[in-house]
Amino acid sequence: MKLRRILTPVLLAACLLPAAPLLAQAPGEGSASRSRAPVSINFVNADIDAVSRAFAAMIGRQIAVDPRVKGSITVYSEQPISVREAYLTFLSSLRGLGFAMVDNGGLLKIVPEADAKIQTGTVSVGEVGPRGDQVITQIFTLQHQSPNNLVAVLRPLITANNTINANPGSNALIITDYADNLRRIAQIVAALDRPADTDIDLIPLRYAVASDLATLVQRLVGSGPVPGAPGAAVAQAGGVTVVAEPRANALIVRAPNLARLAQVRAVVAQLDVPAAGAGPAGGIWVVHLKNADAVRLATVLRAAFASTGGSSSSGASAAPLTGSTTSTPANTGAAGASSQATSPVSSAAAPSTGGFIQADPATNSLIISAPEPLYRQVRSMIEQLDARRAQVYIESMIVEVSGDNAADFGFQWQGLLGKSGDNNLIGVGTNFTGRAGGNIINLNTGAAAGEVNLGEGFNIGLVRSFGGTYALAAIARMLQSQASTNIVSTPNLITLDNEEAKIVVGENVPFITGQFTNTGTATTSPFQTIERKDVGITLRIRPQIGESGTVRMTIYQEQSSVKDTAAVGTSNAGPSTTKRSIESQVVVDDGQIIVLGGLIEDRFIENKSKVPLLGDLPYIGALFRSESREKRRTNLMVFLRPVVMRDQESANRLSLDRYEQLRQQQKDQQPVPHPLLPVQDAPVLPPMLPPGKAAPAASGVN
Repeated sequence: MKLRRILTPVLLAACLLPAAPLLAQAPGEGSASRSRAPVSINFVNADIDAVSRAFAAMIGRQIAVDPRVKGSITVYSEQPISVREAYLTFLSSLRGLGFAMVDNGGLLKIVPEADAKIQTGTVSVGEVGPRGDQVITQIFTLQHQSPNNLVAVLRPLITANNTINANPGSNALIITDYADNLRRIAQIVAALDRPADTDIDLIPLRYAVASDLATLVQRLVGSGPVPGAPGAAVAQAGGVTVVAEPRANALIVRAPNLARLAQVRAVVAQLDVPAAGAGPAGGIWVVHLKNADAVRLATVLRAAFASTGGSSSSGASAAPLTGSTTSTPANTGAAGASSQATSPVSSAAAPSTGGFIQADPATNSLIISAPEPLYRQVRSMIEQLDARRAQVYIESMIVEVSGDNAADFGFQWQGLLGKSGDNNLIGVGTNFTGRAGGNIINLNTGAAAGEVNLGEGFNIGLVRSFGGTYALAAIARMLQSQASTNIVSTPNLITLDNEEAKIVVGENVPFITGQFTNTGTATTSPFQTIERKDVGITLRIRPQIGESGTVRMTIYQEQSSVKDTAAVGTSNAGPSTTKRSIESQVVVDDGQIIVLGGLIEDRFIENKSKVPLLGDLPYIGALFRSESREKRRTNLMVFLRPVVMRDQESANRLSLDRYEQLRQQQKDQQPVPHPLLPVQDAPVLPPMLPPGKAAPAASGVN
């Protein structure tokens, strides 16, 4: 029986061999379709390998069978059919058994269906050829739709073992599947890949203002938020988009169909009517600003329309960006609060009056009294000026690296010449004030009081009895010291375009400006007047964003510190401060780093004290001199990096990055668990939640 299953297809193939030369080299629409010789097939439960060899002889091409393809197959026809129809019937039977035919480099292969998408070598672009149940790869190039949108629609139509991918770069779909299914998908893609059936119309307005009416029309024909930027597209709602064109005072409307467009035109016609109560002299309008300052904008508009009427009142001018510190009122007593802590952030602006445009700072609104044509011109200018201003995030880094190297060597001695009982004695010795300690006479004075301090460094002293009192007769001192300082300060701030920002990191130090004490017999309370000043790092910047992406910055940077009053000997006059400042104007590209310069100091100091002539003698001259050398090098550099943030998304991205950075540092600095201490963790910032959700209170490690 087994031998019969094998010989039957082989003998049938031998009978069909005369028709083989008429077949094409491919099982498509080539010579195979042109072959008119009908065949009869009758393979019942025949071995797949044997049936494949039979069909290879029929079509005149080699068919390889994957070793994993095993089993029997049934392919038969009741009536004689063409070779092409017989071959398609064979492919359909293979698909029912979970196998597929692929064309790889001209060689036909029967493989499991799961591997067909990997081994197929047929890639087609354009129309799908009639290849039946053969697995091929088809590329569909879209003209109007996005490939990502069609993937979700077509994926359920693809065979489970095959794939569909989107390439947004070339706006194409890559699908590997059976050719019959790809022809069906090609029809779906052709039906979906069409331009949106929308109509765009320009609706001019006669009485209303385009920017005001665009907001209202959008809310009436649909739903959704409305942006504040003039000329920007209003959020699409219900398939209708309304855009205000302030220059032509018109509305640009895009609707999905003519019916929706007619509805929008009807709404606009009902709203575009003359304002009630407006006489020949004009009316009064209130314009609520979205971004600009009402007082400043009123001044600009009055100056622009000065020929029309109204006097221009000067607005508040910004204080110059300089390093001078404004004097603050003196505080009585030593514990007065600083003016920076008690004064308001900004003084309340008074209403700007005069002319036909007035400003109300309380509501940040403009009150315009003018005829309607003039009001339209003013309103058009307001829409162009009342735009969202960009912000600038400025990263600064102040780096100070300094190093000190000092060496000190000295020898001092004291002695008496004479005998006990002589009327006259001669005192001989050397006395130098060393860098690291006092001289020998001062040391002996302290020794008489029971205090002996030879100073810093390595000291060797000779103690001798003078009349029963021990004192230092000689002392040698050697000292070398090295000190290095590495300070990095990173004050960062955010400010609006062309607005000054200031950050101060340091101390508020009191300085005595006057005092009074009671010197007579009258009862008078003594007092002191104190002025407090900021000591530390001060950074003041006013950035201005250019159209080309550059940032022009006016900068004042100051670094000050309080000196040790005991060292400088000015404790009665109050503290002394050191100050290093930079004032400059620079231009830098967005996101780039610029160095402002700073202080580079290299100082060498050598001090030498000696006895004349004796101190110059070789070798023994060291007993008559004291030397010290000091070398100091200081490097101070200031780096700035401005980053322009033109929308809320960029500001949120930057803020979230800094928030997560600080939160990670808190996690990394958690205390080591201790078995005896109950407190095991330090507070950690809560994770940042999406807008609209309240964040939980700060707690332990999350």
